[in-house]
Amino acid sequence: MTTSLPAGVVPGLYDKTPTIDLPDGHEAWSGAATWARIAAELSGRTRRVVAMDTYPGTDLVALRAELESVAPDAVLINVEDAAAKSSGEIDALIAGNLTDDRVFGVLGHQVLSDFYDRDRLDTTAARIERADGPVVVFGWGATLVPTSFDTVVLADLARWEIQRRQRAGAPNWRADNGDEDQLRKVKRGYFVEWRVADRHKRDLFDRIDFVLDANDSMRGAKLIEARAFLAGLEIASRRPFRVVPFFDPGVWGGQWMKDVLDVGDESNYAWCFDCVPEENSLLLRVGDPTGASTTVEIPALDLVFRHPRELLGEKTHARFGAEFPIRFDFLDTMAGGNLSLQVHPLTDYMQNTFGMPYTQDESYYLLDAADDAVVYLGVRDDVDPAAMESALRAAAAGGDPFDVPAYVNAFPAAKHDHFLIPAGTVHCSGADSMVLEISATPYIFTFKMWDWGRVGLDGVPRPVHLDHALANIQWNRDTGFARDELVGQVEQVASGDGWVEERTGLHELEFIEVRRHWFDTTVEHDTRGTVNVLNLVEGAEAVVESPTGAFEPFVVHYAETFIVPASVGRYTIRPCGHGEGQRCGTVLASVRGTSIDD
Repeated sequence: MTTSLPAGVVPGLYDKTPTIDLPDGHEAWSGAATWARIAAELSGRTRRVVAMDTYPGTDLVALRAELESVAPDAVLINVEDAAAKSSGEIDALIAGNLTDDRVFGVLGHQVLSDFYDRDRLDTTAARIERADGPVVVFGWGATLVPTSFDTVVLADLARWEIQRRQRAGAPNWRADNGDEDQLRKVKRGYFVEWRVADRHKRDLFDRIDFVLDANDSMRGAKLIEARAFLAGLEIASRRPFRVVPFFDPGVWGGQWMKDVLDVGDESNYAWCFDCVPEENSLLLRVGDPTGASTTVEIPALDLVFRHPRELLGEKTHARFGAEFPIRFDFLDTMAGGNLSLQVHPLTDYMQNTFGMPYTQDESYYLLDAADDAVVYLGVRDDVDPAAMESALRAAAAGGDPFDVPAYVNAFPAAKHDHFLIPAGTVHCSGADSMVLEISATPYIFTFKMWDWGRVGLDGVPRPVHLDHALANIQWNRDTGFARDELVGQVEQVASGDGWVEERTGLHELEFIEVRRHWFDTTVEHDTRGTVNVLNLVEGAEAVVESPTGAFEPFVVHYAETFIVPASVGRYTIRPCGHGEGQRCGTVLASVRGTSIDD
């Protein structure tokens, strides 16, 4: 098996640290300068009170140590120790959301004040009033204390960084679960903590004076003035940009991303989240008069929360709220293994069981594939549901392995094929494929039915959810249905001098529309008032430009996903650099029925 690369592509061209550059006149600080700037906020003749409100997962021990070092005379109050309810009380409050399952909970609608004792918050406020010198209140919920703050700092970090820390032994917020199963930690974050934290954070954006980048160690933390932070979000809302991708190994992972994208030294990489704003980050680069610069990492969700209409468009925002509904990620099985045989929940099941408003519809776009690659999709015409259920349950109980080809169709998969996977359809990608997954944003709702007898990288069998799966399998999604409605659904819709536009899906039951453009010259695009998500699936490099000069030319490389906010309107894409003279290809996803023409 060999990896096929477009002409001009070299390993490492893929940009893993894309930045958004801020204009001159903004300030950010790094390392020791960060803490000197915090210390300056505490100095002066009058008593100064600073709130450092932190996202859960922030290292409070290290934060306190830095504050003690630069502000030895300040009164330091950890609001969590001072006023949060006990871990037992919090566990009782969220028990119904967590359930007994390793993976799935029920979406919580708590607010942060639910986790705090009002009387103890009042006592903390009284303690601040009695203090003679500077005071720093820190921790998740610092701004809940009913007092007047001279300075408010938001310490923020991305969900992916939180998960990295939890894998290393960090517990959930106010929980004694450092040694607990990582899947259960993520569940507690996904269904409760991160939802509460985001509600709280959104209320702070108009109150903050600074944002502390807490993704790195506290000693190396970075600080950005709120004016610059908000300016960076505003800039991103009106020009093309990329989020910072992250890569993760897995038991079925392959070698394509290592070879082509030059991503790291793990034995294999299974996933790359290339456009999942719930998980990914944005990098804001702030320069100074000396020519030096500081790059500050913030959650991409901050952009979704701050500028949902400009980013998503009025109609998409009306349908989804401040939620980015489209997800692009990579699934690498080149020289790897099959994904688990799986199915995703129907919308009604998603809402009634998990409290989620929409479901995990998917599609597989093949960036690359070996000659014998297949995608398993839909049950075979002759399948007896009872027999398939019996075989699945026997395999799950340790009996004979489940014979996937006997029950599920195996369709040949070639480069640039697109397989549509509406919820309820049995599926999985086979080995020796490189999949660009173009899907709806909910991303943990995979009901595994058979995992080929494997255990996870932690040595523990990966969870199988047969009861969930069997409640959602649509048995009429058989060979004929898959062949006629899910495979090879490509139609040309427009063409011009040097370009062709095709529709490749998704299925009518899914809300995402995907268009593919082939071009060797400039091709015109228009967001038509709804967010566009694109990936350069062929060609080494291309440049995205504004016909009116509304934004600086934006260069993208092979396999990079990029977002064009709804507010951009008209834009063009053409080959450039290493891609000059090549035939390039993009796939473009948008929410169906949300353009200004609909």
